[in-house]
Amino acid sequence: FVIRARLGTQAQAPGGGTEETAQAVARALDARLGAGQYTIVHHEAVGPKVGKELQGKAFLAIFFSFIVTLVYLAIRFEWRFGLAAVLATFHDILTTVAFIKYLNLEVSLVVVGAVLTIVGYSLNDTIIIFDRVRENLRKYRRQNLYEILNLSINETLPRSILTHGTTMATTLALVFLAGEVIRPFALVMTFGIFTGTFSSIYIAAPVLMLIEKRWPGQDARGARAFTGRAPEPAVPAIPRAPAKV
Repeated sequence: FVIRARLGTQAQAPGGGTEETAQAVARALDARLGAGQYTIVHHEAVGPKVGKELQGKAFLAIFFSFIVTLVYLAIRFEWRFGLAAVLATFHDILTTVAFIKYLNLEVSLVVVGAVLTIVGYSLNDTIIIFDRVRENLRKYRRQNLYEILNLSINETLPRSILTHGTTMATTLALVFLAGEVIRPFALVMTFGIFTGTFSSIYIAAPVLMLIEKRWPGQDARGARAFTGRAPEPAVPAIPRAPAKV
């Protein structure tokens, strides 16, 4: 079992309140279970200073991951793709933090690791869709971005469902079968897989369309700018046979 308790008013000092809290928990266990009927494996304390440092490092890790992702996608694709992917991932971070707050989970190293894992997982799914978009931009030069995005999402949808479904089944098994230590990680990962799949399809692609409509331009790979609908191909006129006199 995992027992969590607040350190009290002396937590500002180094080591303050740690031993007192541990002794209070031990006395409560003795009164409830009896002395010698349990074993304390270890105890650890996270004071305000350590918690603030952990929070700052977590934000820095997420920020640098956004910067690296934006640079990578701008080099491999173009800046529009990178901005759309970063905004979709930012949505995943916000919803995951709201989920953590709603469940009142402890922001430990395990939870921070789960959030960073969600960042990579969501970006991977978005990059898969954008890579198919790039291939279709080269293949279907006469279609606009709206049709290319719709086609690319439908082509990658079965793969996304199978991949995310199997991964979510694993995390759900950890939620119900794992111990208290790993359960926060499994809960955050399960929610992150769901919201990452949602954002890759319903946020990244529409944001890319909005960016293209705001800053239209001829794509270097041959695709036309977004114009709403592709024009119907012109039907050549059939010449008539000369009339017989």
